[in-house]
Amino acid sequence: MKRGKARHELDLLHGRIGNKLLLLALPLAATAMLQQLFNAADVAVVGRFVQGEALAKAAMAAVGSNSPIVNLLVNFFVGISLGTNVLIAQYIGLGDHEDIRRAIHTSVVLALLGGLVIGLGGQLLVLPLLSAMDVPEEVLPMSALYLRIYLVGMPVILLYNFEAAIFRSSGDTRTPLLVLTASGLLNVALNLFFVLGLKRTVDGVAVATVASNAASAAVLFGLLCRGKGDVHIELRRLRVDRDSLGRVLRIGLPAGVQGMVFSLSNICVQSAINSLDTVVMAGSSAAYNLEVFTYSIINSFGQACTTIVGQNCGAGQIDRCRRTLWVSLAYSAALFAVTALVLLTLGPWLLSLFNGDPEVVSMGMVRLRSILFAHIFSLFVEVLSGYLRGFGMSAAPALCSLLFICGTRILWVYLVFPLNPSFARIMAVYPVSLGLTACVISACCFAMRKRIEHYTVHVRG
Repeated sequence: MKRGKARHELDLLHGRIGNKLLLLALPLAATAMLQQLFNAADVAVVGRFVQGEALAKAAMAAVGSNSPIVNLLVNFFVGISLGTNVLIAQYIGLGDHEDIRRAIHTSVVLALLGGLVIGLGGQLLVLPLLSAMDVPEEVLPMSALYLRIYLVGMPVILLYNFEAAIFRSSGDTRTPLLVLTASGLLNVALNLFFVLGLKRTVDGVAVATVASNAASAAVLFGLLCRGKGDVHIELRRLRVDRDSLGRVLRIGLPAGVQGMVFSLSNICVQSAINSLDTVVMAGSSAAYNLEVFTYSIINSFGQACTTIVGQNCGAGQIDRCRRTLWVSLAYSAALFAVTALVLLTLGPWLLSLFNGDPEVVSMGMVRLRSILFAHIFSLFVEVLSGYLRGFGMSAAPALCSLLFICGTRILWVYLVFPLNPSFARIMAVYPVSLGLTACVISACCFAMRKRIEHYTVHVRG
């Protein structure tokens, strides 16, 4: 029996695209920013409240040095969860209720199993990964402790991201945002409890992050179990459907590889940053927690574009898909410009919230200026990639990222950076690599326009 549409689900097949896009993208951006606040709260609390200036800087550097590794792991599965988003969105456009349910239950099981494999297997790679990144000896023990605890929480961290993708596929981005807001407040409270109350360092903030993620995953799971419409979970149906798994992976794996490419290249860049000194590491860590806000806005419009295009290509409304692309580019550019201006104006003050050392703040501004310029090109990379993924075409943006983001950054670290090993020199790799990638992905979209004109969704036969 067909169920009614849930209260927060949007009708993405009819009406003005701009309004629907904003209703999808703005909660997505806010959700991504709140997720980043988990890490920002960790960095800020240890930087401000760990006793002893030297220990505080070391703890701050330890948490920051883990960011590329954490992002590599999470981005891979977040990319796969985009396969869930696209597949369910296409089935919604087709009105295929049974396949919607199969895809949802398969995705939940995939998240839990993937989290267990990464959480347990990753323990063996903690020290080799950190050593490969040239984490200084005085920071290494705390970096390893933080990462080991974070890995234990991978099942619930991935479960939340797949659950959020399920909600997004139906146009509901509000529910994950509300849940994450509550868990974000819990994370800050637990950070302060462990560091100020129990006098812990990186282990305290890591436990707080895992606990708050577990809370958000549990709440979303409960809401899906009680949900109305086709987007809901029945415990007795939690199993892997081979056809759904294959389709999720066919769309999601290239997107996951694309996310990993960003992270892998950032690990390479982070190793170059780590070769400088602790002040540079601390400043870079603080700036990372600011720059991610502009990236979250850009990425949210890419994800919203994917969802709207997914549903509309399922319904055969290709003209509406094209309009979605242009509106996504225009809106994301406008919001990015406003956010970048705010960050450049308030940057020194915001950086001082993490650590008041003038040298740390100065290094943070070097990174912030370079990355904000690079995000102009990220805008095209993310939105155009999201557009192609909405049609299930994930391979092209993934290959472009592999060659022109990862390849350029690796060559830069090993060939250009050694000529003048400064922080400004290593930061220049971001606008160079993203500029090249934006040009190539734009060319791919132009070359694939005929294929998109005749696109049809292939259903279970």
